Amino acid sequence: MTKTEVLALFDKWNNALASGDPQQVAKLYASDGILLPTVSNKVRHNHDEIADYFTHFLKKNPLGVINEANIREFGEVIVNSGIYTFTFADKTSVQARFTFVYHEVDGEWLIIEHHSSQMPKVLSG
Repeated sequence: MTKTEVLALFDKWNNALASGDPQQVAKLYASDGILLPTVSNKVRHNHDEIADYFTHFLKKNPLGVINEANIREFGEVIVNSGIYTFTFADKTSVQARFTFVYHEVDGEWLIIEHHSSQMPKVLSG
């Protein structure tokens, strides 16, 4: 898979966020996909739990942009990790580290693991 094709998987996910429909986002994850979300302390283990997270997150009208992508392919698994920034309807934004792990299921690349964590405050020294 090319870098452009992997980045298109993020665009597909970002467009699902823009739809405002948490079910549309959840269906991009494998049925046993894991989500370690940015603004929740609860790990999500399946479509229902993932959709529940996005029900609340999508109320902020997020728009994501990748600032840095590091793409690696390991046979039937693709990893895209880096930094992204979300801007919200209220004009606030948050920058976070991300890792998307994709696996092809019945001809469709689905997210099997997604970790997102807000960038820490930089300590001087």
